[in-house]
Amino acid sequence: MTQIAPAASTLPPIARLSTAAPDDSRVATAENLEEAGQRFEALFVSMMLSSMRKAKLGDDLFDSQALDQFRDMQDTKTSETMAVHMPLGIGRAMTEFLSQNRPELGTPE
Repeated sequence: MTQIAPAASTLPPIARLSTAAPDDSRVATAENLEEAGQRFEALFVSMMLSSMRKAKLGDDLFDSQALDQFRDMQDTKTSETMAVHMPLGIGRAMTEFLSQNRPELGTPE
């Protein structure tokens, strides 16, 4: 007895993901790939700074919700600046990995 696969429209949303064509438009150009690498690096550094803030050893004297929000904004800006001017290299590694199968993009600089 042969089983017939259900039509794509009757599958639950998670099952339809495997039948969709992959979206590679974001890596269509070397510039997009470089920007994605910088954004990934900024996100990684931001998460690292956030983890370091959460691991504080004592209570702050002037701890408040407003101060926490300001520090989060400061950490976000710091991580963006670090990703551009002092990268750790994780964004570059991701960019190189994604461009391995795309010889038309050339080697990212």
